[in-house]
Amino acid sequence: MALTAETESRLYLSLRAAAGAAAHLVALGFPIGVAVLARPGSSLFSWHPLLMALAFSFLMTEALLIFSPETSVLRSFSRKVKVRAHWVLQLLALICALLGLGIITYNKHLNGKAHFVTWHGLTGLLTMLYTGGQCAGGVLLLYPKLMKNWTLAKLKLYHATSGLVGYLLGCASLMLGMCSLWFTTSVTSVSWYLAMLCPLLTSLVIMNQVSNAYLYRKRSQH
Repeated sequence: MALTAETESRLYLSLRAAAGAAAHLVALGFPIGVAVLARPGSSLFSWHPLLMALAFSFLMTEALLIFSPETSVLRSFSRKVKVRAHWVLQLLALICALLGLGIITYNKHLNGKAHFVTWHGLTGLLTMLYTGGQCAGGVLLLYPKLMKNWTLAKLKLYHATSGLVGYLLGCASLMLGMCSLWFTTSVTSVSWYLAMLCPLLTSLVIMNQVSNAYLYRKRSQH
């Protein structure tokens, strides 16, 4: 029996809600798993994976899911509150990432190792530069009059799209980090594949959210 349009719509919304809930759980669970593995405080290096997992798996994911109509933890609040929460979470993510970068740089200096010579290191550096620029660009949304030839709607769209690129870079950096000797010697077999699925899942959910926001904007123009 064919599904009615209303039933299909409900099914679609239910799947989006389920995927969003899974993204929330993964976003929190991944840093917890990294913390168990790294044992923060056991060495200087141990803080690097935890801070990066907190920045790009938990804080940045939650900052983007804030605007999800199905799974936002603040969906009953006003958009103004959501925007402020987004700013706070993104700022915390940037701080954690900068601390993580500073720690690994200093740790390599202490051990006489070369900097940014692996794909993980190069991608991580690119992600940091992009994230800093993205946060700076977000200021334009607070002061849209600085961009006289751009409408606020366009600024929001381009900020969301460029933010998606930054988020995917962060997830790629996490995945490359899971290919490192430190991670692969401790996490093997099925557990490694499950860990790799974490940033993939959250990336798919975030990409779906951004694409739906774009389609909604296009429809509202017609």
